[in-house]
Amino acid sequence: MLLKDRLAREIALTGPMTVADYVTRCLHDPEGGYYATRPAIGATGDFITAPMISQMFGELIGLWAVELWRRLGAPERVRLVEVGPGDGTLLADALRAARLDPEFLRAVDLILIEPSPPLREAQGRMLADSDLHPRWVASLDRIDTDAPVILIANEVLDCLPARQFVKTEDGWAERRVGVTDNGELTFGLVRISGGFKRPEFEMEPGQTFEMSDQQAAFGRDVGALIREAGGAALLIDYGRARREAGDTLQGLRRHQKVDPLETPGEVDLTQWADFPSVLEAAIHAGADVTGTLGQGRFLNQLGIGARAERLKAGRPDAAPVIDRQLARLTADDQMGSLFKACAIFSPHSLVVPGFEAQP
Repeated sequence: MLLKDRLAREIALTGPMTVADYVTRCLHDPEGGYYATRPAIGATGDFITAPMISQMFGELIGLWAVELWRRLGAPERVRLVEVGPGDGTLLADALRAARLDPEFLRAVDLILIEPSPPLREAQGRMLADSDLHPRWVASLDRIDTDAPVILIANEVLDCLPARQFVKTEDGWAERRVGVTDNGELTFGLVRISGGFKRPEFEMEPGQTFEMSDQQAAFGRDVGALIREAGGAALLIDYGRARREAGDTLQGLRRHQKVDPLETPGEVDLTQWADFPSVLEAAIHAGADVTGTLGQGRFLNQLGIGARAERLKAGRPDAAPVIDRQLARLTADDQMGSLFKACAIFSPHSLVVPGFEAQP
């Protein structure tokens, strides 16, 4: 039975499903979830991530990790963790760049957190010939805290769904997924009678407010890990730097937006990262945090412009392609502003690379 049919039957029996629960099922249902069964990443897939746009992205993250390790005092043991490593491209490029400091590579215990069986296989293939052999764990709480942690989470938060609340003329309602008489999935509103924490900003009737318990829990868990182990976590994603209204749920197929209800489990579903909630949760867990920077500014402060010039010097024929890649990653009208970077770090006066010049 298709996931859509199973969801429709479940909703008919138990009532409308929250948007967060619906997205979770669409992405991770063991039998029909998108990431559990058919993730399609890359130019020929449904979406592309920054590491796939250019090797420069992963290389700079690798050098970021090396510099962070040095600022931590170059410990003999450090755990390099990537959450949601995709097909492994970011780590492959990062480890290649990290060869500039063999001592760093000798210190690293490489850990991956990936719930998708197909993606774990892809990561294993991508990293088979790398300098380090990864091991996979199920969750952040499986990571020992007897050595500092350097954690990378690129485009992870947008996979952690949010519930949606709508301000109406008559009060607040939650947007949920229901089912029509002919078995089709549909969005509708369910009135909220109490127990709802209203947003702190002004909203007009008809506007949507998103709240993600899963994103906040991720911030809390990362903050607790960094507090106990020391080190820092780098989070990069597209989303909001301040709390504001907006319905950001979207389905993606072949790089085009599609109806998120049409074919559950067969398309990627995402929602914006809520950086304020993530960072607030990390602070409450005992960690320190940076603010958010646009991805373009962050990469420029890591030296992506100089890296692009070196690549063009070695491959003059590829200069137009490298320039297009650079613009895609850093320009404000592409990924430079919508995508943002922030860090969660141990509260011991650590200055995280790339965030030195924050206002």
